[in-house]
Amino acid sequence: MSTYEGLEAQLRELPKVSLHDHMDGSLRPATLIELAAEVGHELPSSDPDQLQEIFRTNANSGDLVKYLETFAHTAAVMQSAENLKRIAREYVEDLAADGIVYAEIRWAPEQHTAGGLSLDEAVEAVQAGLAEGVEAVAAADGAIAVGQLISAMRQNDNAAEIVELALRHREKGVVGFDIAGPEAGFPPSKFAASFTRLAEQMLPATVHAGEADGIKSVRDALVHGRAQRLGHGIRVAEDITVTTGPDSRSKTGDGGEDLIEVQLGPVARWVRDRQIHLEASPTSNLHTGAVSALTGDAESGMDAHPFDMLYQLGFNIGVNTDNRLVSGVTLSGELAALAEAFDYSLAELADFQVNAIEASFLDYEDRQALTAAVLEAWNA
Repeated sequence: MSTYEGLEAQLRELPKVSLHDHMDGSLRPATLIELAAEVGHELPSSDPDQLQEIFRTNANSGDLVKYLETFAHTAAVMQSAENLKRIAREYVEDLAADGIVYAEIRWAPEQHTAGGLSLDEAVEAVQAGLAEGVEAVAAADGAIAVGQLISAMRQNDNAAEIVELALRHREKGVVGFDIAGPEAGFPPSKFAASFTRLAEQMLPATVHAGEADGIKSVRDALVHGRAQRLGHGIRVAEDITVTTGPDSRSKTGDGGEDLIEVQLGPVARWVRDRQIHLEASPTSNLHTGAVSALTGDAESGMDAHPFDMLYQLGFNIGVNTDNRLVSGVTLSGELAALAEAFDYSLAELADFQVNAIEASFLDYEDRQALTAAVLEAWNA
């Protein structure tokens, strides 16, 4: 077993928190194949391992729009209450198997009504499946809590209706709102009235921004989206200037170590100083081209991700999977990959769990209790 595999196995046993994981991008390959056969939808492969590899290869295109094309396959099998319920139940079981004890799962109900379900029926089916999953985990002597984040698809211009849907179910499993889909060309300002409605009703929002679009998108999410968190958000690094120069303490100018000067622009400073949480998804950020947009290098690897720079500068950043099926990842694997790239200790990996808990949409008392429980396990 390699060091990476050993660390991933160790991390799988530790309690973790996931804030950015799309249910409709995280189906079990075998389940997708079975359900696709039932509904007559053609997949690129009927072998689970091969299908997973095809999705992962397609995801690693460097283009968010192409990355999102995979969802046509998953959405095709998620058009009935029975299938939604099953997928939600399995989703929770898979999270728990990876050591996740709290998750805010996001999905877009408006993409699951082609089979005749109403928006409310779709949400109710998913909630029933989530509840069954929680019960199944408890029956196996585990523990997990989940909440729904209802996503509106930016390109559909249907945010107002989806906001009302989220508000109707806020006491029945829904903990917040999100907008997803193609980022460029669909800024939060287009849905400003919907975000105002959420604020008036005090339902929190996280906004996809700073992934496929740059710093203007981040600023728009903060101003018009009233975002409490940023989905991905890593292109806030565009507003950070890092310069190096000779050590001014060296009298000769020779042999001195380089000094690094860091300047934060107004958006980056606002995000950092007010601890707006960044829901980073390292592998997905590589797959969608978010990292290469910063580096200018399409071949950028994990060590080029701005994650460590943002962490070292004091940004509130967490680790997520985004889409476990599409990118072929787990949260334990993402943490291990970051540890390998940046030489993180377990204590630093624990920091990311605390960051996520503090930024979650749980009540204050629940956040405090969860933080204590998670740190006790990590410290042990």
